[in-house]
Amino acid sequence: VNGIEIYSMKIDSKVTSRFAHNVITSKAVNRGNVHKEVVFDVELPKTAFITNFSMTIDGVTYPGTVKEKEVAKKQYEKAVSKGQTAGLVKASGRKTEKFTVSVNIAAASKVNFELTYEELLKRQFGKYEMFIKVKPKQLVRDFEIEVDIFEPQGISELEAEGTFITNELQNIVKKTFSEKKGHISFKPTLDQQRTCANCSQSLLDGDFTVRYDVKRTTPDNLQIVNGYFVHFFAPTNLPKLPKNVIFVIDISGSMAGREIEQTREALLKILDDIKEDDFFNFILFGSEVHTWKETLIKATPENLDEARAFVRGIDTSGATNLHGGIMRGINMLNDAYEQNVVPKRSASIIIMLTDGQPNVGVSNTQDIQADVKKAIEGKYPLYNLGFGYGVDYNFLEKMALENKGLARRIYPDSDSALQLQGFYDEVSNPMLTDVELNYPENEISDLTKNSFKHFYDGSEIVVAGRFIDNNQNSLTVDVRGEGANDALSYTTQQDAEQTAKAFKEQEYIFGDYIERLWAYLTIEQLLEKRVAATGEEKENLTAEALDLSLKYKFVTPLTSMVVTKPEDYDNQDGIADKPIEGIDIFTILLYLRSQMFLWCSPKERLLCGHSFKNVSEKSTFQALHTYGLCKITFHCKVDGDPHFIISVPQKEDAICFNINENPGAVLNLINDPVTGITVNGELIGDKRANSDAKIQNTYFGKLGIANKHLDLKLTVTPEKITIQKGNEKTGFTWLDSVTLQQEGLTLIINRKKNLVLSLGSGASFVIVLHQVWKKHPLHQDFLGLYTLGSDKLSEQTHGLLGQFFHPIDFTILEIHPGSDPKKPDATMIVKNNELTVTRGWQKDFRGDPAHGVDIPCWFVHNNGAGLIDGVHTDYIVSSLF
Repeated sequence: VNGIEIYSMKIDSKVTSRFAHNVITSKAVNRGNVHKEVVFDVELPKTAFITNFSMTIDGVTYPGTVKEKEVAKKQYEKAVSKGQTAGLVKASGRKTEKFTVSVNIAAASKVNFELTYEELLKRQFGKYEMFIKVKPKQLVRDFEIEVDIFEPQGISELEAEGTFITNELQNIVKKTFSEKKGHISFKPTLDQQRTCANCSQSLLDGDFTVRYDVKRTTPDNLQIVNGYFVHFFAPTNLPKLPKNVIFVIDISGSMAGREIEQTREALLKILDDIKEDDFFNFILFGSEVHTWKETLIKATPENLDEARAFVRGIDTSGATNLHGGIMRGINMLNDAYEQNVVPKRSASIIIMLTDGQPNVGVSNTQDIQADVKKAIEGKYPLYNLGFGYGVDYNFLEKMALENKGLARRIYPDSDSALQLQGFYDEVSNPMLTDVELNYPENEISDLTKNSFKHFYDGSEIVVAGRFIDNNQNSLTVDVRGEGANDALSYTTQQDAEQTAKAFKEQEYIFGDYIERLWAYLTIEQLLEKRVAATGEEKENLTAEALDLSLKYKFVTPLTSMVVTKPEDYDNQDGIADKPIEGIDIFTILLYLRSQMFLWCSPKERLLCGHSFKNVSEKSTFQALHTYGLCKITFHCKVDGDPHFIISVPQKEDAICFNINENPGAVLNLINDPVTGITVNGELIGDKRANSDAKIQNTYFGKLGIANKHLDLKLTVTPEKITIQKGNEKTGFTWLDSVTLQQEGLTLIINRKKNLVLSLGSGASFVIVLHQVWKKHPLHQDFLGLYTLGSDKLSEQTHGLLGQFFHPIDFTILEIHPGSDPKKPDATMIVKNNELTVTRGWQKDFRGDPAHGVDIPCWFVHNNGAGLIDGVHTDYIVSSLF
């Protein structure tokens, strides 16, 4: 494309005992006669860790090195300060993370990119699955996917499929397996890659998936290599355990429309799968909490019919009393056990679905976590499903992990009902409870998690560890669990010789695979524990996970890979990060949206009638729709000579007002006691007072955004941006282009233009930089603040801007000529006050910081008197924080 030809792309995967080692190699040449940019762009599974990256230009290799995130960031910032730009970015999709690196190469030069990543394949529904994203974006002369699998237990089945594979391409997918080895290859010719006979577009665009399972003559398999062991546990032919399931469903107003329709659809399908021995109930929470039945009831055909009628009638109303809903479910399950309503030998689960944040009853998330943990007492797992992007995903994940469950995001899309049903299917068939795999304490150190609340049909439990004596070559394991009829208890043994025998035929094994599998699993579990930990425990878990990440060269949320590009090729440094679930694509799309200048003004309704300037705008628009972001509005903003604009969507109109106060005054703009978020702004004036003006112009010269729950402070001035978390400070300037992620915060700085800040609650802000001519006799640089997703803040939010995050209504009467013939006056009825207002315009500077765009609004005089609560001086605070 554009003179760059990718002439070779190979994806080589070697899987040994479920542990996959994948190498993607791409080779390109510049066919043009000038320097060109070459982009290497791949998507990886979210569960994978990058372990290596290098690029070779004209025979010289430039390797990537894995470093602690802070060290990597400093190296990156040093490069940025020299005017060099980042070469490597990561962003999250549903199942994937995007890895991109670019480099400029001379005419006729060649570049080879090589990326290595590793992951432990998880067993679900009776099969291991390996997912490869295929998207070369052009026809490739030499394209190949090759997968080699070695399983000491023997392979029982092997399949490969691709979403892009036509009937003709199906014959090119070669698949063989016998005993312990499996092989898959896919090598289409140039013509076979074409979308039609003479087309230059490639068919290769989609998912290539490999699934397989192993033979199971015994309930488990134990392997010992080089002082490490791995234990796979997946018994078959066990009788199914009856289960007790409580569905706790959010029916608040924000679930209205497609969300509640898809929830109903999923629940009806789930009711078809509930077994007659199971017990179940539904709890609905809006502002109030409602239950279908007073206790769990048996899934008889009659009860299931009644449940279907109940589900069809579920509708939305009210706010989000999440605490009330979840606690009602836990107490009901506890009572059912105490009163012998449910069988003693049964497995219990709670599945909660919510699309928002608690804002009625107990709304402090830490209090909710504490109450839930105390009530469950480790007796059964809690699964939290977060619908869309309005949820506090960190909170849902912490609460689930603290209670032996997990959190899953349900993406707002046409297949949301299938996502809900798919999750239920994973946990719908418990076979054992309270599974423990016990190893001799005096022989093993650094053991991964070895006790599990439930074992589900079609899954697998994996435990790995390190021997205290590196030369030890045998191990005895005691396995226990509770089944449908009786307790499971047995002992299994293995020695290194048996493992070596099993591996004798293996030609392509990488010898340290069990050690790397152990490291991968240990890091994954340390990071999981870290989510719910605090204080010293969190610091210790972080230190341990960081040490292992650096030792085994894994790119994890604690490390980054730095790629130093050659000096002759723009000397750009790249930085690869592992994104954190819950915010990445959302934040990046918000950023893109702010870049496209999408004002949710009267009649324009955020993109709906937007004409696209180019293909990237159109694809951004489609992505915004995909991720449900077209619903989010810019409620309020403050910019220029404190110009406040309040959008009133139901009126397709806006209200605006100014605050006239002296330079140096600090105004409270937003204060939410529930989420702990505050925003204050300090006024600056012109360089010298204008003697002709009755009122001096003032602007915001400093903004302070804080989240007290996270001990986080962000200070923004026209010169610099400072983040303080606890005692740690990080600084940037407006010359930087930065994407920064920390717990509860994502910051994107768009060089010399604006920054986008997203906080853990889902609330986001855009701060626009206004730069004036340095020698201007009067004006100086200032800032503008725009709020996004203000519905993510609580109902208790206040402040000069924050009070308008709640719905506001007004009536306009008696429009008549004013003192300016172009600006009529009118009477406004608002908050039971009768005000004289003037039709005018205020500037929106997001898309064009220099000139802005005029937004029509009703102007309220006298510092917003009668519109704002109290008087404007009530909002003056002593300092920025």
